[in-house]
Amino acid sequence: MPNGEYLRYVALGDSQTEGLGDGDDTVGLRGFADRLAEHLATADPEVRYANLAVRGRLAGQVRAEQLEPALALRPDLATVVAGVNDLLRPRFDAAEVAGHLEEMFAALTAAGARVATVTFPDVGKIAPLARPLRSRVLDLNAHVRAAAARHGVAVADAARETVATDPRLWTSDRLHASPLGHARIAAAIATAVRLPGSDDSWTLPLPPRALPTASQAAAAELRWVAGFLGPWLGRRLRGRSSGDGRAAKRPELLPVG
Repeated sequence: MPNGEYLRYVALGDSQTEGLGDGDDTVGLRGFADRLAEHLATADPEVRYANLAVRGRLAGQVRAEQLEPALALRPDLATVVAGVNDLLRPRFDAAEVAGHLEEMFAALTAAGARVATVTFPDVGKIAPLARPLRSRVLDLNAHVRAAAARHGVAVADAARETVATDPRLWTSDRLHASPLGHARIAAAIATAVRLPGSDDSWTLPLPPRALPTASQAAAAELRWVAGFLGPWLGRRLRGRSSGDGRAAKRPELLPVG
């Protein structure tokens, strides 16, 4: 599809789409969706972009809160990325989560939008203590691929690429992409929907790096538990979410930049 037909881009999702890990709440968040919109705008400055994502949202909440506003914006291109927050919950059903995603795929494609999504890398290779979640990730990815195939949704299949688990593509919380990671996700989606100027360079490995010693790796795990896992569990026990009281950062279609 020629890039000129993508003049209205709408992003739906959770913290990854909102842009956590790429900037902060003081200077502003960028993220893969912003970067993808910038790619679109380099070819056509008339592109308009909205980002409805809110951190902490489960897939069902994304569907319930963001689908109707997204349809009202009449997008030519939409990205739907959600499910990681569901993966982390004690009760997880891959089919149920993928069902929410599929409802969004179906509604957006029926409305004429080109839709794209991504698969999730093996979190156990990013955070060793999260290895028990590997089967959940594989199950969800399989459901996402199947749902996408049923609706002609483009899939940026990051899960199949070794580079996706390079720690340099992730922030210290190991859940959100780093600026480099967000850039790779944007490039992957651009390639999946065949934007002009896109290619498979996003799959290339990063330069070699010095590997941590055993003691450094152990210390990193302890810091992760104290800095991320502990606070996350605390919010769960209190029934709170990182997105409580937050609204979409860009609810209307606006010029890029």
